Amino acid sequence: MPPDSKPALVVFLGGLGDSSVERLVGGARWAATRDSIDAALEGDSYGRAVLVTDGDGVFADSPGVTIDLDNGDFHFGPRLAGVIRKYELDRIVYMGGGSIPLFGAADFARIAETVSGGATLTNNRYSSDVVGWTSSEDTLRLIEQAERDNVLAPLLAEKAGLDIQELPRTAQSLFDIDAPTDVAVLMLSGVGGPYIREYTASVDLDINAYEQTLPLFLNRENQIIVAGRVGSHTWRYLESETACRVRLFAEERGMEADGRADAGTARSLLGHHLGAVGVERFFETLADLGDAAFIDSRVLAAHAGARPTRQDRFLSDLGRWQQIEDPFLRDLTKAAASATIPVLLGGHSLMSGALMLLNETAWRFRDEGRL
Repeated sequence: MPPDSKPALVVFLGGLGDSSVERLVGGARWAATRDSIDAALEGDSYGRAVLVTDGDGVFADSPGVTIDLDNGDFHFGPRLAGVIRKYELDRIVYMGGGSIPLFGAADFARIAETVSGGATLTNNRYSSDVVGWTSSEDTLRLIEQAERDNVLAPLLAEKAGLDIQELPRTAQSLFDIDAPTDVAVLMLSGVGGPYIREYTASVDLDINAYEQTLPLFLNRENQIIVAGRVGSHTWRYLESETACRVRLFAEERGMEADGRADAGTARSLLGHHLGAVGVERFFETLADLGDAAFIDSRVLAAHAGARPTRQDRFLSDLGRWQQIEDPFLRDLTKAAASATIPVLLGGHSLMSGALMLLNETAWRFRDEGRL
């Protein structure tokens, strides 16, 4: 493609946190970011890459990569617009660090080709991790209003009137590293680029509960429970790609983007049942309904009016209830760890790409004779 039509890859990575459990996820996001930038620049599809970061990590010197360090208060929209103006970027592929870690060089090349042709592209038009578009002063003024990157695609579609193409919704396009559950799933699956595989091989996590769920996906007699912010794409995937039965409770999609979590107006049927019977009876009920449960703990916490820190949420995902300060989340996590069925607690990513990747891992392990 002509040099002036090549998009620039712009990656934001920062705010990884100070606690050890946050650093666990942060290290995985750094490793995946290095893989993604290397994969994108492997061919000749991108003109350059700009890594916008607070410097809280290590990135090896690479040709074609510009490091743009944060200094001062961070506001996503003005920061992104400022980077585009600073480097006079025309066509941009933006991604959050740790997003789409399963994409390789050919995947990034296809994204670049689409954006170079003048199209606007995202992996999720309602909650974007990756967005490609052609910049203009009008879009820059809109981007300055964005509080976070997951509203970028909706903003360009609804206010700029851009016709946004969406990548096929697969485990590869929807999986991102957002919580310890994602690190655990990558550990178990063994997939990803060289940096992320090296990283997951070096961390020490108890993934026994994840391993216990794998055979369930393959057996028509088993049933799994999936509860939380589940999109229709996940439901269609589970219906067509798993052998097991699925009991689904889809609740409170968009509660963070719409402000319902912060406003205390999020409501959950499972949350009402939990409040009525208590945590022990709640998980006894789940054991009556299925052989394993995948639970979006953020929805239950929002329903209960709890506001756990990111550190507490991550500790809950790992089952380390003894270290959790928030009383609601500590009790929920303790009871989940004691349940008679495997219970995986997590966030939005567990309800989407991570769940898909677990199923794909199960079928691959069966084919390889490992199940």
